[in-house]
Amino acid sequence: MPQFVLHLAEPAATELELTGGKGSSLARLAAEGLPVPGGFHVTTAAYRAALAGGPQRAVVDAARGVDPDRPETHEAAAARIAEVFAALKIPPAVADAVRAGYAGLRAEGAASGTGEAVVAVRSSATAEDLPGMSFAGQQDSFLDVRGEEALLRAVRDCWASLWTARAIGYRARHGITAEDVSLAVVVQHLVDADAAGILFTLDPTTGARDHVLINAAWGLGEAVVGGQVTPDTFTVARVGGAVERTLGTKEVRTVRTGHGTREEPVSAELRDLPSLTDEQAAGLAALGLRAEELYGAAVDVEWAVRDGAPYILQARPVTGAAGEGAVPEVWNDSLLGDYLWTSANLGEAIPSVMTPLTWSLVQVFMENAMIATGLPHPLYGNIGGRFYMNLSVIETVGRAFGMQRITDEANREIFGRLPGQVEEIPVIPMSRWALVRAVVPAAVRGRRALAADVRRLPGFLASAEQRGTGLRERAGSAQGTAELSRLWRDELRPHLVEASRMLRAAGKQDGNALVLMRRRLRALLGDADTNALTSGLGSADAGLASLEPLLGLEQVARGELDKETYVRRFGHRAPDEFEVSVPRPAEDPAWLDRQLAARDTTDVDALLARQEQARADAWQRLAARAPNTVETLRRRLARWARTASDRESARSEVVRAFWALRAFAVRAGELTGLGDDIFYLHEDELARVLDATAGTGEPSTVPVDAVRRRRATYDQYRNLPVYPAVIRGRFDPLRWAADPARRGDLYDEHGTQRQASDVVTGFPGAVGIVEGTVRVAASVDDAAALLPGEILVTTVTNVGWTPLFPRAGAVVTDVGAPLSHAAIVARELGIPAVVGCGDATMRLRTGDRVRVDGEQGTVEVLEPADAVTG
Repeated sequence: MPQFVLHLAEPAATELELTGGKGSSLARLAAEGLPVPGGFHVTTAAYRAALAGGPQRAVVDAARGVDPDRPETHEAAAARIAEVFAALKIPPAVADAVRAGYAGLRAEGAASGTGEAVVAVRSSATAEDLPGMSFAGQQDSFLDVRGEEALLRAVRDCWASLWTARAIGYRARHGITAEDVSLAVVVQHLVDADAAGILFTLDPTTGARDHVLINAAWGLGEAVVGGQVTPDTFTVARVGGAVERTLGTKEVRTVRTGHGTREEPVSAELRDLPSLTDEQAAGLAALGLRAEELYGAAVDVEWAVRDGAPYILQARPVTGAAGEGAVPEVWNDSLLGDYLWTSANLGEAIPSVMTPLTWSLVQVFMENAMIATGLPHPLYGNIGGRFYMNLSVIETVGRAFGMQRITDEANREIFGRLPGQVEEIPVIPMSRWALVRAVVPAAVRGRRALAADVRRLPGFLASAEQRGTGLRERAGSAQGTAELSRLWRDELRPHLVEASRMLRAAGKQDGNALVLMRRRLRALLGDADTNALTSGLGSADAGLASLEPLLGLEQVARGELDKETYVRRFGHRAPDEFEVSVPRPAEDPAWLDRQLAARDTTDVDALLARQEQARADAWQRLAARAPNTVETLRRRLARWARTASDRESARSEVVRAFWALRAFAVRAGELTGLGDDIFYLHEDELARVLDATAGTGEPSTVPVDAVRRRRATYDQYRNLPVYPAVIRGRFDPLRWAADPARRGDLYDEHGTQRQASDVVTGFPGAVGIVEGTVRVAASVDDAAALLPGEILVTTVTNVGWTPLFPRAGAVVTDVGAPLSHAAIVARELGIPAVVGCGDATMRLRTGDRVRVDGEQGTVEVLEPADAVTG
């Protein structure tokens, strides 16, 4: 027997051919547990049974004469078909099934104490809400329907509405024939709404995806849907849930009358009140995002609220230009609050937009590389796919414990100087007592763990290279998903955790000496001698990992080191070291030969010897000025050098661990057949997929829709310019990129643009004054064109850039600080460097002749490129 009626959430009800677009959508929503009013479907089988025989032939014959470009034919066909439905008798079997469904709703109403079942009856066509088409409003709905006979009339009228002139013409223009369509009907409890409206999970006018847009008004939703009212507008941030609202006039509302619905004026008092609370708006936005996740696309949702409880009345994918290619995921932690973010420091190792797998692994790294603050505010975040640190958390903790001066000095060493427009770092609005209660227990636990890690550090550094190499090789050669899964769970992930903890221990083993020593020396000796005395790490017994690839290259060129050993030791250091989707240099067989061929006549040993002499001269000046302090400073600098060296070595081993993780991910893609889709999974998702494939875990499927969305989101963010190094408040990468007046150094939600000076300013990285011609390079490949003596200007450098430094007359970066790669390596080689300029790559052009002052942190344009070439 055909199924004339189905319960709303019955599994078969999700079939479009049986319940139509609206009905199948509501069935999916209800099955997922979203708050959909109870009801039932009158299926397309009931429609076909009612029209079987003569009525159907009459409908098809009337529609056959329709010309898509002649509206009068649409009207004629509609009139003829209306006569068919006016005479239509609903078959007894169909009518009995509808009555039985309605009896069930009456029983539900009696059980809940609401009495008689008052229902909404809505059309649901099989050609409705299909991708690229919008049939919204083309079939009828009936509200406030009471009683069996009224319900049967409403069902028949819904069937008839499939054949209005408008619907006939629309289908004709899209090539949908009369034989291809049928209609189901959805019957649901009518929500006697206090407020209702429409929700979009993207902005339908701009396509913006950082917020959910809600239109709301008093009463039933028809006044909003039909445009009879100016509604309230709520925007709810996807990340963090912040709510902003604009109140509409809400002059009328749709209400029940007992004989249908009508519009009535809204009282003056209600007009001025918001139709939703912020909490209700946030709750509706969350339901909308759940619906979006279910569909795998942006959706618009009709909703209602009754006695504070929300209901979803309808949901469908957004169609039209705003919805095409919609990317429902937003990666933007700047929406969490009014914080100050910076991409300096760790941004060197993660200079690009991260794939989801990389971001999830970076989170594991950060959870172990940083001592937890105990605050419910993020210490780091993902803004448009790029890594940022939250300076507001650091500043807040520093102020709470009376350490603001020390914190500020440490921030300048690690993260660089803030642009002049940012005078204050916003702090988290918490009382000092609440901060102390949150921070102290976490700090005590962190310090205990840190002390234990410091004791383990020497042993780790002694064996880490061998362990990391072994793990990479085993991951790349795993013979099955079970083997690879065990390796991940038992060794690879624990090694990442340990390496991350060791990096933390290396930087903190001598307290805060690493960030405070240079401040103390500058106060005593000035910048030039401080620069000299804090160099020499590359020639010290401990060595300096940031410089070792360059020194090793010289050894290979002299025949003192074989190529295989060099590749094994340094083949993991790359311009994008943490990104697991990017091949490492060692994966390219010709990489080392190109490095050797690109060497120029610059004598690295001579550069180091020159800096050694500068260091000896600085010691002599110190001995003449303050002889009693020399030995004390030598001991302190020796400890500082050991800490700096261990920090660089531990960082290198973290990067080596990420090389092993890349080998793991590539092999996982091969064994599961996912290929590079693997990089759009999170690490826990990947682990579950491996376990399920190996038969050792719970059943798990690849989140195909999520992979598609994440890939599209990644591609969107990757195609934008590099974001500002410093971000204050809520930042929209898409809108910023579209602004022709955008700044590359700073975005301040609360500030105004300042006039740029003629001089590019940054942080003194390595002292010295030099004049030369600019070479702006967006990547290491671009920098291959750097000529000896040219001024290398780029966004940020890391160890992958080190071999280029001897060729440069000076180095200028947008991002950086005294402890950044560019500053450390430039000091070792005696090359002037200005780091953390913010906008040097935007304001300087290849061919400009400039003066770089590494002590003052300035870059002055002497002759612009057009004047030099002209």
